[in-house]
Amino acid sequence: MKYDMLLLRFGEFTLKGKNRNRFEKTIITHIKSILASYPAAEIQQEYGRLYVALNGEDHSKLTVELKKIFGIHSISPVVVCPSQLDKIIETSASFLEQMDLQKETTFKVTARRVWKSFPHSSHEMNHLVGSPILKKFDSLKVSMKEPELQLRVEIREQGTYIYCEVIPAVGGFPRGSNGKAMLLLSGGIDSPVAGFTSMRRGLEVECVHFYSYPFTSRKAKEKVMELAKVLSGYTGEVKIHLVPFTEIQTSFTGHGQDNLIITLMRRSMLRIATMLAEREGALAIVTGDSLGQVASQTLPSMNVIGRATELPLLRPLIMMDKSEIIEVSKQIGTYELSILPYEDCCTIFVPKSPSTNPNLRIVERIEASLTNLQTMLEEAVGRTETVVLTPDSVIEADREDGIDEEWF
Repeated sequence: MKYDMLLLRFGEFTLKGKNRNRFEKTIITHIKSILASYPAAEIQQEYGRLYVALNGEDHSKLTVELKKIFGIHSISPVVVCPSQLDKIIETSASFLEQMDLQKETTFKVTARRVWKSFPHSSHEMNHLVGSPILKKFDSLKVSMKEPELQLRVEIREQGTYIYCEVIPAVGGFPRGSNGKAMLLLSGGIDSPVAGFTSMRRGLEVECVHFYSYPFTSRKAKEKVMELAKVLSGYTGEVKIHLVPFTEIQTSFTGHGQDNLIITLMRRSMLRIATMLAEREGALAIVTGDSLGQVASQTLPSMNVIGRATELPLLRPLIMMDKSEIIEVSKQIGTYELSILPYEDCCTIFVPKSPSTNPNLRIVERIEASLTNLQTMLEEAVGRTETVVLTPDSVIEADREDGIDEEWF
């Protein structure tokens, strides 16, 4: 099927009044960055909608990329003809011929007269277009309720757009339109989904990953980098901060409170993420917590852990079931990476019976006994490696510990 253009519909931000123009400009900038690989394609703008004139470019490849743009609700490939009755009927019939309709299919025409000077109303056009099509195609049977095939005819002064498909896109708010946050990105299923969900709400997300060589392998770190690459496919690029955590993690052992190790680790992670947020100008921290899923995600645990930072803690998955989170991870393309068997630093020192109800005073007393804890946190931030990833980045590590890696 040869199409002339793609019709892009905006999402919920169109209700946001004064911010609408800013949001539209953000989306257009994002679209232009993608169209750089499709030099013949051009953007055409109307109120509430955008069109991409294909000018011979492959509509299917471009649709795959455009439907990942936050703020776009749906996409329709369309053919264009002059806004004249005979041309509309002729083009509609030709359009359906290319669909090679073999079996009996329920069908209806939905016409919309945007150009009010056109001599026929929307209701009249439903009949004027539908009748000759039904005579031409024996396999089509009229159904006004939930037809299998709906031919949409949108009549505008500059031309009439004819299409059937409405392809869902990610929707949400345009990238970075609602501020910046730091995402604690592990190698599991949950945190990439939390990152995607946050980006979909217009947050610019920078990832923070903690690794503990030699307890965690180079493969574990590469896995997280690949997850960040998948997320970059929705925004063009993603910055990831790789934090060495071995010294801090091992300092919490030998205090006779092994059940609190996870609590102590996560509080330190939040402190480091807070330092990085202050450096990078981020105003919140995003985690993949889901209420009750593991010991550190009970309400008492989250209360004690969360007190380690004054920044807002955003937990977009907090009320989601694991099955729901897994379904989203499959949809966004992170699931197969997340289930690879490479452990991260959150899984290597898990005690047999981690506390689900930690005592804040005991936790603070252990932290106070580590007189060099603040120094270790600051040193970890100082040794943090920052990499900007794009969907086309190739990841190659030269050393087992991941330090001095080269990113191409």
